[in-house]
Amino acid sequence: MKSSKFLTIATIFLVVALDAKAQSTVTLYGIIDEAVVLQSNSRIAAGNAPTGGYGTGKSKVFLDATSGLSGSRWGLKGTENLGGGLSVIFQLENGLNLNNGALGQGGLEFGRQAYVGLNDERLGKITLGRQYDSVVDFIGPLTLATRIGSSYAAPPGDLYNTSNAQRVNNAIKYTSPRLNGLLFDALYSFGGVSGSMARNQIYSVGSDFLSGPIRLSAAFLKVNQPNVSFFSNSAIAANTLGTSTTSISTPVYSGYANANSYQVAAAGGQFSTGPVTLSAAYLNAQFRGLGSSLSNAGNGVPAGKASGNAIFNTLELNVISFITPALQIGAAYSFTRASSVAGLRDATARTSAGSGGANYNQFAISSDYALSKRTDAYAMASLQLASGTDSTGGKAVAAIDTLTPSANNRQAVLRVGLRHKF
Repeated sequence: MKSSKFLTIATIFLVVALDAKAQSTVTLYGIIDEAVVLQSNSRIAAGNAPTGGYGTGKSKVFLDATSGLSGSRWGLKGTENLGGGLSVIFQLENGLNLNNGALGQGGLEFGRQAYVGLNDERLGKITLGRQYDSVVDFIGPLTLATRIGSSYAAPPGDLYNTSNAQRVNNAIKYTSPRLNGLLFDALYSFGGVSGSMARNQIYSVGSDFLSGPIRLSAAFLKVNQPNVSFFSNSAIAANTLGTSTTSISTPVYSGYANANSYQVAAAGGQFSTGPVTLSAAYLNAQFRGLGSSLSNAGNGVPAGKASGNAIFNTLELNVISFITPALQIGAAYSFTRASSVAGLRDATARTSAGSGGANYNQFAISSDYALSKRTDAYAMASLQLASGTDSTGGKAVAAIDTLTPSANNRQAVLRVGLRHKF
């Protein structure tokens, strides 16, 4: 299996080398991002939540190359000029883990992006393949996590995909040119299920408007059977919700794996004045139709653990400032409210003691210093506080994105890293 993957990659390089004259441009690029991480509370034993007990947690130090300012990657992108302002474009992008040499995104060869399309200077571009949704395109740039904060600054469990952990397979995407400050895109993913256009279907739309120092953005994403179609890297998977970047299921929403649909609606704005940029974003996520037999069929997800809809609302405020041309610092605060959900039960099948939902408060600070045009050093810290009842039916625990959840309602992380682009 591994030899075939390396053979495929070698073949791609050979084809590029032999056919370079036929291409207008072909570029090999990459980013290496590695960091030392100190996590304050990593759960090593679960607690007995209905009786009021938390689990057991310990601090740990480790290296991480996947959750930094830019996930480590390499890729190929190119264009062929067809004349008249029309060109063929493609991009193949592979995620990787420096610490063990493994492929990222669940072992996919080009798990970050893989698409081909046509670009017209006047009409925009159409691309086909594995791509990002509109929330990533337009709301992500308003958040600290996407700019200089790393995944650890994203909302709990990256609820809204603003930290772009998820991609959309089998997707057709249109992106407009920017006209009078306005840019928009639309994406549609075929479910690929015989006899049902709606099964596993995904679509998104989004736009932003630029006028001087002001940016206004909005996006919407709708996913059917999200446990299989969106939160899994494979065609069929059981209970993958919340496991996009690690083997740990985030308790923030993993209990909603039986949702029939998942949707995100978000809007925000940004204002720049001199070296300072102020941003605000409001995000709403809904796991709808909990307990749906359609969502669970053949996927090994038990129906009936929860019913109705689970709704999350988040407000993020952040500021980023250039102190010098080489040094920028940022800070963010986000508040996330999770609604109460009917029928929640804990792992022992007992009805949850609480039904009032959960609250998550998160604080993050970050700094980034450019050592050269291609290399920078950075440091960031994040603190999360949780309260209430989470999706598992137990007491809500802190769960900073991509980290092992906390054993209690508090968790902090410190990350110091180095990033090089080529």
